[in-house]
Amino acid sequence: MAESSKTETGETQPRRRRSRKGEERRAEILAAAMRRFAEDGYQNAAIGDIARDVGLSLPGLLHHFPTKVDLLLAILAKRDLDSADFIGHYRYDLSALLKGMVEVFRRNAGMIEVVRAFAILNAESLMKDHPAKAWFLGRAVEMQNGIAATFERAIADGSIDNKTDSRAMAAELIAVMDGLQMLWLRDPDRFDMVGGLEAYVGRLLASLGLEG
Repeated sequence: MAESSKTETGETQPRRRRSRKGEERRAEILAAAMRRFAEDGYQNAAIGDIARDVGLSLPGLLHHFPTKVDLLLAILAKRDLDSADFIGHYRYDLSALLKGMVEVFRRNAGMIEVVRAFAILNAESLMKDHPAKAWFLGRAVEMQNGIAATFERAIADGSIDNKTDSRAMAAELIAVMDGLQMLWLRDPDRFDMVGGLEAYVGRLLASLGLEG
């Protein structure tokens, strides 16, 4: 059955639901695109190669995603859903937030191609006019603001020293996570990304006077 949606003029228009088969095909295309972006980067990945990877003609793929930009934006939107508002979930508990980040790393360690693709897209988005530039900038700002807000709540309730610079701590935590992830991506068999973050979080909790 069709859903309805309202236009800016208030008129109601039918909105088609995608079929289950169509959703499964879109998921296959997104997975193939992630692999291509991880191998070649967004700029060099050819949409025709992605189509062949899933057994489609180019027009067949374009039926689901009319342009490579649409494909990229769908991947980014899916990433947001998969993240499930992580910082918001732990926004009232600094210790749980920090320990939860270790668990995110533990999960990410099992999907290296996804992590590699996003690391490449993140770096490429620094280029002028890159279609993901605004998304990655917004994500970075939102992450720093969210982590800083959790530090500020801990300051307000007396859990940590009121001289703690919440924004500096948020920036440091993000930088450590990004750095550890990059070392792991370069040599995943020899570098323990999860252990590295777990050790850092343990030292940070101790320095803040929180339970380790």
